[in-house]
Amino acid sequence: MNIEQLYRHYLQHPSVQTDTRKLRAGDIFFALRGPNFNGNEYAAAALDAGASLAVVDDPAYHTLPDKMMLFPDALKALQDLALHHRRQLQIPFIAITGTNGKTTTKEMIRTVLGAAFRTHATEGNLNNHIGVPLTILSIPMDAEMAVIEMGANHRGEIAGYCTVALPTHGLITNIGKAHLEGFGSEEGVRLAKGELYDHLRENGGTVFVCKDYPYLVDMSKGIGNIITYGRAEADFAGAPFPGTALLELKAVEAGHVHTQLVGEYNFPNVMAAIAIGLHFKVPGETIRKAIEGYVPSNNRSQIMQRGSNTFIMDAYNANPSSMKAAVENFATLTAPQKVLLLGAMKELGEDSPKEHQALADLLQQTHWKAVVLVGKEFAKVNHPYIYLETAEEAKKWLRQQRYEDTYILVKGSRSVGMEKVTG
Repeated sequence: MNIEQLYRHYLQHPSVQTDTRKLRAGDIFFALRGPNFNGNEYAAAALDAGASLAVVDDPAYHTLPDKMMLFPDALKALQDLALHHRRQLQIPFIAITGTNGKTTTKEMIRTVLGAAFRTHATEGNLNNHIGVPLTILSIPMDAEMAVIEMGANHRGEIAGYCTVALPTHGLITNIGKAHLEGFGSEEGVRLAKGELYDHLRENGGTVFVCKDYPYLVDMSKGIGNIITYGRAEADFAGAPFPGTALLELKAVEAGHVHTQLVGEYNFPNVMAAIAIGLHFKVPGETIRKAIEGYVPSNNRSQIMQRGSNTFIMDAYNANPSSMKAAVENFATLTAPQKVLLLGAMKELGEDSPKEHQALADLLQQTHWKAVVLVGKEFAKVNHPYIYLETAEEAKKWLRQQRYEDTYILVKGSRSVGMEKVTG
């Protein structure tokens, strides 16, 4: 079998699935393998459930030739099919990567461009070697814009995604300390994320660069088409209003924008969406309304009211740079009293003790009503705060306090489950 044959079937049934639990009638099922599963074992069940075709890579499971296609590697077949489809789409493909703010920025750009164009973007955080091709294959032929999020935890991943997505435009949100186990160092993060710039440099693409980050300006040198955004001396400039719980900013052509995002650290994310919108000729007023109508979800920069208390929920993920930004922003807010419940930061490798100690040291620079540090990574850190092992214990502790008129920041790596605190 070949990709052209598979693509002809895809045009008749343009919906792809890798999980039989999510299968819908007519889907093409790809039998992917993992460390603890073999999708080939579910190929027949997928067909019984209504799949129009099953792509397998084990001859032993190629039992229904009329309804199955055999490839040497089902994952590569998925990626090759995505690339074939991508080449049929003559539209802007905007790729987004970075340490922090990828998904928020992607959603803001989707919202802004979606106000003027038929825009398709990565769903949730399907930003890996499976999610990127699935996103591409979800884009219909009448789409006018595509926004692709790319995540990575080791070198070479972003470069690989670029060979499938073929981005025409790109954006790196920022570079910070995350996934240090895989990248080895912050310089390793920079080299890995910079693979997006490398692709665009080599292929005549356009980059949107936050001029507030000199390292991004430096990394983007040699790219022919550079559009800048930020606080000053940028192609698209703006400024945040300080001291507000929900970010407000004034930006060129968009005016005074009242967002529903927590924290000044989201300013570059919003400015990226404004810059991209204006670049593609979306009217400033349309951009402002789109941004003001965007409501964050999935515990990303959300404000939640519980009685008289205000929760700032940023518990989807955490690393040293995002944690520092969240704590420093929380310190600037005007509130009767402030409480922090912070979960441990994961995937930091041998830097983990040092980074958790640095966070504890940062916390001691500000007076708080209370601080609770959650997770075993804090067990050997020197600090004067409350230490608990699990989010469930933190939830119990918080209920016992009976706080009123209090601002409470909840943040931590996803695996710590800090969202349980308010459950």
